[in-house]
Amino acid sequence: MEKLTREFYNRETSIVAQELLGCNLVHRLQGVERVGKIVEVEAYLGQHDLASHTSKGLTKRTATMFGPPGHAYVYLIYGMYHCFNVVTEPAGIGAAVLIRALEPIANLTERTTGPGLLCKSMGIDKTLNGADLVSETLFITKVKAAQPPHIVAAPRIGVHYAKEWAHKLLRFYIQGNAYVSQ
Repeated sequence: MEKLTREFYNRETSIVAQELLGCNLVHRLQGVERVGKIVEVEAYLGQHDLASHTSKGLTKRTATMFGPPGHAYVYLIYGMYHCFNVVTEPAGIGAAVLIRALEPIANLTERTTGPGLLCKSMGIDKTLNGADLVSETLFITKVKAAQPPHIVAAPRIGVHYAKEWAHKLLRFYIQGNAYVSQ
């Protein structure tokens, strides 16, 4: 398994988002290695992106997103679901990629077709907010595929409030994968 490097994350967010497709998210928890193939993501481009948490500026909640690339930004929605994001671009930009769905590879027994479900199955919660993704416990690996996946670009889900940003094609997924969220 070749772990992604800090340099991988320190690039334009929509490029990182697309290149995360087909990679494996790995979480080593209590002696068990949970692994899922990333099949769906959404890019959040920084303060100018009205759908991004950072559009409101630097807050206690968004501080991790404004930090250096290659760290986890984990937050709670609806008071019950965790969402896992990968911080991208240089510190101060406030950009990240939301991981929306995983195809189970190892030790995932619950559903992974949605950001809250995949976090539950992977054992990811707010204690991992700010975690270094170049660590030994939570990381993403590059997988050599026989051929690159066919990537579909679509509008992000659930960001209707974001005016023109709601319609931007910043959701990416592997065409035909059964684990892409609906």
